[in-house]
Amino acid sequence: MLVEPTLDEHLLELDLQLLEALRARIEAGGRAPDADAIAMRQLLETSPAKALSPLGHSVLRAVWGRLEKQSGPLTVWGTTAHRLAADRYGLAHHTANEPEDALAAARKGGRAILDVGKSSAWWGRLLAMPDLRVVGALPEFLREAPWALVVSTEASGPTGDDVTFWVTDSPQPESRIVTALSDAGLAATMLRSAGGLKLFVLAGYVQAEDGRLNGAPGTLSGVIGAAPLF
Repeated sequence: MLVEPTLDEHLLELDLQLLEALRARIEAGGRAPDADAIAMRQLLETSPAKALSPLGHSVLRAVWGRLEKQSGPLTVWGTTAHRLAADRYGLAHHTANEPEDALAAARKGGRAILDVGKSSAWWGRLLAMPDLRVVGALPEFLREAPWALVVSTEASGPTGDDVTFWVTDSPQPESRIVTALSDAGLAATMLRSAGGLKLFVLAGYVQAEDGRLNGAPGTLSGVIGAAPLF
């Protein structure tokens, strides 16, 4: 015998409250990437957030990512970047066939997410694109080498817990470059090497004109952006 389901009035009331809160939050608009990071950290320190289960944290990140998409269209290049983008921002994004297409889309507004695990040294092109900067790294909730970088025309300032991305064409071995940067007071780890270029992660928020980078290895080198950590 079929049993007609009963309506749980309490759950319905909670759902309605959630819808109203989402409506108000969507209408309020988005934030810049650095402001988003600071706000998320504050949320995670609240008692309600600390009481969430691992599943609850996943839901929070998913909702937060979809709210972030209000900042503009999202373009994705690379298999890993697609997987991370889907988890963080949902499936409503554009696919780029080449990294150049993703960067071109970012220059028109919105954000682009690109793999760093492939052989392409697309990140080196940012040295010649001062209007584009790395503003995020995915996965951002794991303190490990990022698998994809978020690029935007938005400026991203220091949030108190960041990493900076620096590119060089130096042919020197990784260890010698790391030592040279360490001697200048910078903690560096090489993330990727491709196309005669090397991509390093520097601890902290390092500005492009930071004097510690004067005389750093390489004829062509520079900071291409920074990302907050969680």
